[in-house]
Amino acid sequence: MGALFLTEQDVSELLDIRSTIKVVDAAFRQWADGKLENVPRRRAQSTGFVLHSMSAAAEYLSLACWKQYATTRAGARFHVGLYDTTNGNLAALIEANRLGQLRTGAATAVAVGYMAAQETSEMGLFGAGYQAESQLEAVAAVLPLKRVFVYSRDANRREAFAERMAARLNLEIEPVDRPQLAAEEVPLVVTATSSREPVFSGEWLDENALVCAVGSNWLHKAEIDSVTVRRADHIVCDSIEACQHEAGDFVEAIERGNFSWDRAVNLADVVAGRAVGRSHAPGIRLFKSVGLAMEDLAAAAEVLKRAHLEGRGTVLPL
Repeated sequence: MGALFLTEQDVSELLDIRSTIKVVDAAFRQWADGKLENVPRRRAQSTGFVLHSMSAAAEYLSLACWKQYATTRAGARFHVGLYDTTNGNLAALIEANRLGQLRTGAATAVAVGYMAAQETSEMGLFGAGYQAESQLEAVAAVLPLKRVFVYSRDANRREAFAERMAARLNLEIEPVDRPQLAAEEVPLVVTATSSREPVFSGEWLDENALVCAVGSNWLHKAEIDSVTVRRADHIVCDSIEACQHEAGDFVEAIERGNFSWDRAVNLADVVAGRAVGRSHAPGIRLFKSVGLAMEDLAAAAEVLKRAHLEGRGTVLPL
């Protein structure tokens, strides 16, 4: 049988946020047990064009993948290729924009599950775009959220986002006109923006806040400031290796002497119980996510399994 081609529509109809959280959590656990390998993102660039490449292999799934996406001024195109590791055959080619949105939200939900107080009912959200949607949806799947404060520099976008997501998730979502209102006295703050500069001051944070920063994966971009990093008592990365390559959120803190990498732990070790996310301990907690191919692999494997069960997709002569 040839490789299965799955479209964005297929992914949207086959995969949901709760199942994605489940498989991504399992992937981090398997990674901690040495049954998965992740290769951080690399980029090849020419004028007006960037090709982003990352890959992973999972013994427990008998699958490996590459994720490639191209970005230009016209937008971005995402694809995942899945290989059967028992014979090297291409098992699937998947359009992966929705897949990436779901796995990014799922990674945050996994971290929140281990790092947030389980009674957390309020959240501050920076961003009102595509990724912010899945961040909110994912957090709402693991915490008893009741009220969300959303800030975006564009008033029309934040108001539309609040109306749309309140109806979808049955939550009270308040668009706020000052960033302080999404960061002060809020137990959970999530950033999912395209900003090149910090979107709030670390001085505003509650002394026991959890911050999840997911928008920046370039060294020249930072959604959180060095004060947030300095104040954080516990710092968890989706991958320390990947964050060293592309988490601009830590650059200024390193330059100021407020952070060194030995302060950080991998999320896989938190999930496996070898490091502590400190959901029960006082102090600010920080989760930094840059996005990993192993998350794409876990989600893509689930999509492929469901596609076979439901007879979805187009068989390619590959």
